[in-house]
Amino acid sequence: MNQFIFIQSGEWDIILTIKFKWIHSLRWKLLVTYMVLSFLPLMFFSISVYNTLEKHYIQERKAELQRQVNIMAGHIVVTGYLKESTIEQKQLLYSDIQQTSKEIGARIMIVDSKGIVKNDSNKVDIGKTIVQKEVLDALQGTDTAYKQPGSDIIHAVASIKDDKTQEIIGAVIFSTSVEDIYISLKSVQKQLSILVILTTLIVGLFSFYVSGVLIRPLKELLQVMKKVTEGHLDQQIKVKGKDEIAQLSLAFNHMSERLLEVDNSRQEFVANVSHELKTPLSSIKVLSESLLLQESLPEEMYKDFLMDITSEVDRETEIINDLLALVKLDRKDMTLSFENTYLNKTIQDILKRLHPLAQQRNIDLIYDSRRDVYARVDEMKITLAISNLIENAIKYNKENGIVTVILDADHQNAFITVQDTGIGIPAEEQHKIFDRFYRVDKTRDRMTGGTGLGLSITHRTILLHQGSIKVISEEGKGSTFVVRIPLH
Repeated sequence: MNQFIFIQSGEWDIILTIKFKWIHSLRWKLLVTYMVLSFLPLMFFSISVYNTLEKHYIQERKAELQRQVNIMAGHIVVTGYLKESTIEQKQLLYSDIQQTSKEIGARIMIVDSKGIVKNDSNKVDIGKTIVQKEVLDALQGTDTAYKQPGSDIIHAVASIKDDKTQEIIGAVIFSTSVEDIYISLKSVQKQLSILVILTTLIVGLFSFYVSGVLIRPLKELLQVMKKVTEGHLDQQIKVKGKDEIAQLSLAFNHMSERLLEVDNSRQEFVANVSHELKTPLSSIKVLSESLLLQESLPEEMYKDFLMDITSEVDRETEIINDLLALVKLDRKDMTLSFENTYLNKTIQDILKRLHPLAQQRNIDLIYDSRRDVYARVDEMKITLAISNLIENAIKYNKENGIVTVILDADHQNAFITVQDTGIGIPAEEQHKIFDRFYRVDKTRDRMTGGTGLGLSITHRTILLHQGSIKVISEEGKGSTFVVRIPLH
């Protein structure tokens, strides 16, 4: 329901529409639905009851009137009214007709075989000819009782047969009003209407209460969602029961927790980016100032300082390149260049490229290719992802350690396993290793030159290939990374 307010202002007509918000509420919709669902069946039920009672009462009245008209036809045959009869017999029959007419409240007419009215209890149509179908049917031997369309009158017609020749010599017509039936039905209809209204009101009140109980948790959920939208991500809803609303509240709490984690991760990521980018710049600034503040330095010291500055610039460049790679991988419109790739050769090339790094620390690289594996992947990105895993296995390994790379497949997926005998990852840290800039040992990572973004890039790349990666590790005993990549 809307209310319109018209405001005349110069040449403009301003129409303000005030919408009643409660009409659009879920509680109102539930209330209307419950009331309609209760009202319509009751309405159909009351109509059905009314029609059934009407049909029953009319049929009973027809049967009773048919019985009375047949009795009267028998009396007429006995008195010989339509044949030669004495005046006393005619008067006796006339008295019988008048008495019966008063007793049953019906009009009685007698017609001969030609349809001419010989007697009428109302004394109106005597001498007239009746050509109604039901009367003509009775003169042919078919008795009937019917309700006149558009009126409250029931007619019953019975033929009069000569008791000797069985010849039809006339017919008797009874006509009576059934207004009393409709007066009774009107009372029944009134009671049914009261029943429908009261039941609908009771259902409405009950549904109003029940809908309020059902909607209350949703209102609380809506209020909390508004707070979350405003930035209060620590909001939680009290979960009551085990129904769908409780499950929805539980799902919202999980979502809120996840949003809070994402927000904290974002803030931590920004802080980490600032820190990671600031550290090389600070080093460069310190080295540059040292060169500027000191005079007459030997050429060798200048070279050492410049080499350190170059190293920090390279480190800054590496961080920026890794950040750019992550940004590209995070884009929703990121597309991969899938092509059928022979993974055996891809991994072999990666190991050949990383072999010098392994030699520097006396790390043995073992390649276990268990079968030929072809997969549709973005070879460049998969190469980067697997390189990060193997390079980490070398960097965080022990002296004279071993790195084992296993390539296997089934009929659906390729499996790349990277095992090392290195320092391992504490159990409580394993769920964080794919976070950006996360380091288990920050001091050691700085020594190895890592940015803390390699595993994040690997994880994101594997997910873009609809694959998965898991880690199995024990502190001091090494780590195993298992990568699953769909073949198609």
